[in-house]
Amino acid sequence: MTDSKRRRGLVAASALLGGVLVLTGCSGGDDSASGSGSGDSSQAQADAAAAKKTSEAQITITPKDGSNNASINNSAAVKVSKGTLTSVTMTTQDGKTVAGRLSADRKSWQPSVQLERSTTYRLAAEAKDSAGRTAHENASFTTVSPANSFIGSFTPDNGSTVGVGMPVSINFDKAITNKAAVQKGITVSSSSGQEVACHWFSANRMDCRPEEYWKGGSTVTLKLALDGVQGASGLYGVQQKTVTFHVGRNQVTYVDAKTKQMKVTQDGKVVKTIPISAGSPDNKTYEGQMVISEKFKETRMNGATVGFTDDDGKGEYDIKDVPHAMRLTTSGTFVHGNYWGAPSVFGNLNTSHGCVGLQDKKGAGDPNTPAAWFYNHSLIGDVVVVRNTGDKTVAPDNGLNGWNMDWTQWKAGSAV
Repeated sequence: MTDSKRRRGLVAASALLGGVLVLTGCSGGDDSASGSGSGDSSQAQADAAAAKKTSEAQITITPKDGSNNASINNSAAVKVSKGTLTSVTMTTQDGKTVAGRLSADRKSWQPSVQLERSTTYRLAAEAKDSAGRTAHENASFTTVSPANSFIGSFTPDNGSTVGVGMPVSINFDKAITNKAAVQKGITVSSSSGQEVACHWFSANRMDCRPEEYWKGGSTVTLKLALDGVQGASGLYGVQQKTVTFHVGRNQVTYVDAKTKQMKVTQDGKVVKTIPISAGSPDNKTYEGQMVISEKFKETRMNGATVGFTDDDGKGEYDIKDVPHAMRLTTSGTFVHGNYWGAPSVFGNLNTSHGCVGLQDKKGAGDPNTPAAWFYNHSLIGDVVVVRNTGDKTVAPDNGLNGWNMDWTQWKAGSAV
């Protein structure tokens, strides 16, 4: 073998050996990866150890962090599973603390007061699991704004005692287009078992009543479950309330403009007959069933407010101390005392601008006048039926006077 061939052989052998070494080096890399596996094992052990130090308690806050248009009634709530709550703090954006109550088992918390509209609230909760390990959760949300919510003002008031003609009347502060959804969130029931139906007079008003007057002595319950109910596009209810009122004795009064007498009945029996003066031939009193909606021992009556003006634009009358006044219509019909008319007017002449006048004395201080007697024996919700005036029947939505609509028509105004 020549020297050159020998050198080429040595080089090839060296390359081969180098390849083996390289392969051995890769193999050594595998060994190193194997060592890394034991590193993974160490990491897994570390993770497991860390997990053992992490609380199992799972805190849930509603509404979700960052929520808008949240309810002012039921939104805020904190719950925990696999643990118990140790601390919950709720504050407004200006740092005011909101009172709340923790459940007996310390599994939940909620505010004990109603939230304000258009307000941002922050919640911070802490809980511990059975091993005493602590968990934390935080969230903030903003409640629905007045512009995006609606409320219904209702009558009669909670706990009041009213006459048999008193409907439940709800006036919404925003126009309702989704009437069916809103009506489904409102229920009216009576201890008498009478069927109650609701009627929409407009996008802002809904009244509810039975076919006949409420049974005397019954209790009526109004439930408003409107929280979160969509009344129109971008408009949500915020009320969640139960109201009860009581119906007193059955008193219905019949005014006859022709005989100029008023007969007060209780349970169908006449208990008092009072001479009256109804609207004059030029200013007739509405006919129909009217419900007393307000009572004032004294009030001002200015003709200008109801369209009775002189050429100078001032009211044809302006009496600042009308005694024993009881409203029958929104447009201004009252039963009231009259101290300025001669006693001979009552029972003989119809002289008013459309009201029903009863003899009275100035100052409303004499309890023995006919007007004082009727005032003292009347309730909000009592019915006054006016007949023989020659005028049209009062509109059902002019006051609380839906009784002037028959039952079929009334139910036709329901949205459900």
